[in-house]
Amino acid sequence: MDILMWVVAGILVVSSILMCVVVLIQQTKSSGLGAAYGGDTVSFSQRGKAASREAKLQKITVVLAIVIAVMAIALMLIARFAGKSI
Repeated sequence: MDILMWVVAGILVVSSILMCVVVLIQQTKSSGLGAAYGGDTVSFSQRGKAASREAKLQKITVVLAIVIAVMAIALMLIARFAGKSI
């Protein structure tokens, strides 16, 4: 059980670090007041590339969030059944 706990905890730590990196890579949803008054001068082809990149990053974020939740619950259940405290 100890090895399983270490493996699950390792996956939890790695996925948490990856989640932080992916969230920091993403751009903000709004560009502030500058976009409202025509400050956004990006061409449509660049917007398309950025949109597909952002869509991929959002999917990765969702997958990592699910992995983190599942690993946290699994770690809790393993510790509970092994009779150990986390």
